[in-house]
Amino acid sequence: MQKINYGLLLDEKLAELKKTGEKPSLLLHACCAPCSSYVLEYLRDRFDIILYFFNPNIAPEEEYNYRKSELKRLVEETSAPVRIIDADYDPKPFYELSEGLENLPERGERCQKCIRCRLEAAGKMAAEINADYFTTTLTISPHKDCSFINQCGGEIAEKCGVKYLFSDFKKHGGYQRSIELSRIYSLYRQNYCGCVFSRKS
Repeated sequence: MQKINYGLLLDEKLAELKKTGEKPSLLLHACCAPCSSYVLEYLRDRFDIILYFFNPNIAPEEEYNYRKSELKRLVEETSAPVRIIDADYDPKPFYELSEGLENLPERGERCQKCIRCRLEAAGKMAAEINADYFTTTLTISPHKDCSFINQCGGEIAEKCGVKYLFSDFKKHGGYQRSIELSRIYSLYRQNYCGCVFSRKS
């Protein structure tokens, strides 16, 4: 099976929007401020962006609130023309999907279920607010399976009726730029994805 170049798909979509002058709405699932920094910079001229902070995997609650506050600070300090939909802290969905998978390594079945859970919530929210597209900042991470994320997003798009914006935000030096922006804005860069199991590994 031929490997899909998701970075190229995104480039083609952005070129199309630039040509037509359209600026559709995009619900962007945000995992944290550092990952969001570059993605916002890269997409803000082509989309009206609504950030969605839904991450039931993050623990403890203090960590969740700190990451959320950093995301809000990033938006304020960059004067990004976006609004944030703030999901309440509720780790129950994550612990339910993780049952029996606690000892698996990252990128395994537990991580896939966690990603699907967050993308399903993003797709549902995108449909509720009548967004034109939805996507996630997760593809900027070199530790995440970009192909799985995009395949999952495509499947969910068919169910929720909102188009999924395929991406590989690592392309064009995206991950490196996120590190640079994190340094510029003194953003908190966590050393684990968020869940208690990744923190132990």
